[in-house]
Amino acid sequence: MVESIVGCKWSVRLLGLLADGSARPSALLRACPGLSAKVMNERLRKMMRFGIVRRTVFGEKPPVEVEYELTPFGRRFMAIIEGVRRLQEVVDCGAIEPDKQPE
Repeated sequence: MVESIVGCKWSVRLLGLLADGSARPSALLRACPGLSAKVMNERLRKMMRFGIVRRTVFGEKPPVEVEYELTPFGRRFMAIIEGVRRLQEVVDCGAIEPDKQPE
């Protein structure tokens, strides 16, 4: 599951945006230049299948409004992603060499 989600740069970006609060699809697209609506919908659907993201529809007749938000499981998942990001920063600044084990 983790590889399926984290293996796509757009998934990580979308998760980061949703960690800041719920968002409508149009806001997510504006915040991700280069992301197509098709790919965004695929990524969001996959995250919904894994229980990371929740979709809420407001209204009954068109035009309806849709918002996406992280589930409680999604917030826990983001804590793991944040830990990996912090570790990458440490490696990038040269404080740890990834090919050497600490003593």
